[in-house]
Amino acid sequence: MKILCIGEALIDMICTDKGKSLSEGQHFLKKTGGAPTNVAAAVAALGGKVDLVAKVGLDPFGRQLISTMQEFGVATDFIFQDNSAFTTFAFVSLMENGERDFVFNRGADANLAKEEIDAIDITQYNIAHFGSATCFLEGNLQISYKALLANALNQRNVFISFDPNYRHLLFKDKKDSFISQSWHFLENCHFFKVSDEEAMLLTQTQTLTEATHLLLNKTNAVFAITLGKEGTMLGLDNQLYTIPSISINPVDTTGAGDAFVGAVLFQLSKLSLSQIQSLSIIDWQKIILNANKAGARTCEYLGAMEAFKHLSSDIFN
Repeated sequence: MKILCIGEALIDMICTDKGKSLSEGQHFLKKTGGAPTNVAAAVAALGGKVDLVAKVGLDPFGRQLISTMQEFGVATDFIFQDNSAFTTFAFVSLMENGERDFVFNRGADANLAKEEIDAIDITQYNIAHFGSATCFLEGNLQISYKALLANALNQRNVFISFDPNYRHLLFKDKKDSFISQSWHFLENCHFFKVSDEEAMLLTQTQTLTEATHLLLNKTNAVFAITLGKEGTMLGLDNQLYTIPSISINPVDTTGAGDAFVGAVLFQLSKLSLSQIQSLSIIDWQKIILNANKAGARTCEYLGAMEAFKHLSSDIFN
């Protein structure tokens, strides 16, 4: 069976002039991006079958996104092209003080229509992955995103995965909206992945201990909290377990979390929903350890898509 990923597909324009603001920078690196787009690429790189649902512009950058996905083996039947809007761009520069100078030019990704979602036969998939980010911004995508969740829930045999992908620069004035929308997915999914910062944001707590306690009590999902070099915290059956990270010398951490999610979903895609629900803690610990390996491998290369070219299920051995 296949995995279905939904969310933003965009172009990251990364300023390569270190310490320069976007207005000062002269050199930019163009990269295919978007968290669910990265997850789909990682799944395909590992050998999984995956479709990406997104909307891009009818322009050279939309063609780049589709071509990149096809090169990885991601099915692109549901990457729609919009002739009335340009492909979405994110311009980013890292300043000397560690802050990011960020400009988001939203375009076609916002226009994914519910009619396009309703045409998808959700019964062809055993896993549906929701990577939020721009999906919680106002627009047709927000409506379509929630419609696909409803369709997946109605089937009852689709495993639902969620990654909130909080971006402060997108939601700094809409944080409450992001939190409330995220909880609708946290309460309805079977698996979710958050960072330690996201865990505290979504639970509105001050410590990770408080956050994990609340997540264990308010959700029924298996969850993973990524802790960087400290490993990954696994929440399962009201218990917490820490799975160690893989020791590396990181080059770039971009896409590591998406590789982690892709690796979890790839392993689960070999199973039915009932088989997933019967997995033991030992099974889950192995799945998370393998996902940590995928995240670590991604950190050894510059850029997510370049790193995914070096992903394969061989790293799980």
